[in-house]
Amino acid sequence: MKAAALSYVVVTDRYRTIRRLVDCLRAQTARRELEVVIVAPMGAGADLSQVPPDEFAGVRIVEQESIWPMSTARAAGVRAATAPIVFLGETHSFPHPEFARVIMDAASAQWDVLVPALENANPENAISWSNFVMDYGSWHRDLPSGAIEGGPTWNVAYRRSVLMELEADLARMLSHGDDLAVAFRAANRTTVFAPTAIVGHVNVSRPRWWFEQRYLCGLMIGDSRRRRWSAKKRLLYVAASPLIPAVVLARLGPAIFGGSRGGMPWTAIPTLFAGAVFRAMGEAVAYARGALPASQTRMDEYELHKLDFTSLSY
Repeated sequence: MKAAALSYVVVTDRYRTIRRLVDCLRAQTARRELEVVIVAPMGAGADLSQVPPDEFAGVRIVEQESIWPMSTARAAGVRAATAPIVFLGETHSFPHPEFARVIMDAASAQWDVLVPALENANPENAISWSNFVMDYGSWHRDLPSGAIEGGPTWNVAYRRSVLMELEADLARMLSHGDDLAVAFRAANRTTVFAPTAIVGHVNVSRPRWWFEQRYLCGLMIGDSRRRRWSAKKRLLYVAASPLIPAVVLARLGPAIFGGSRGGMPWTAIPTLFAGAVFRAMGEAVAYARGALPASQTRMDEYELHKLDFTSLSY
């Protein structure tokens, strides 16, 4: 069997949580060159043996005492990966069949970070659309390929060697927030966008959970910045927090009115604004007092079991 060209890293608690993802990985045209790295809690190995190793270049089960926080578990997956390129996936992100092949074919190009095109995998209502546009609308499939300023922290491919240079801080860098993006900008890392590598992303769509998830997102971003920023800068941003929704919407203008909104209902626009308000509230609270550990755990729960907050089933 050939050596792995790409390692796909995902954190889960059990096989059921990643069943849909495993089906997508088995459908990859380049699965024989794909290594699947699954980080899970102690004792989950037997359940995860349902992932068929003979269909891939390899399957690695990395058992941890705990998968909380998920950033620490992601870092363990990166360390266990053997391929030169690592993709940080999620339990609720589903790659199209040619996804892995596109990334492998791009291996010889000059880049440190490769961002695939993201599409809404559950376009069921305005809440789902607003969450998708806010989180991933800047990387929709209708944008041109080439160098870009940066990408999200996960649902992204990295040169493993680049991540390992951050070994001492890797767990912190792979958490919610923009620590990794800031570090990469400081190091002049090259990020490229590959619109033919497509990943469908599932988004929270139930009204009951919408406010909390948006608020926690802002809280985690603000908390990561709080650790880097001076007290004066944090106070300034708290005072300016009412302006954050307008700034967010201005930044997302091309995503709202461009190609990524195909099928998006007009009601997603006011919903997007409301979501930006919730996020701004979280940021302001974090700048003022930081985030509690329980908030990180709750946000990780949204990330691990996102399908529970939609109309989809596992």
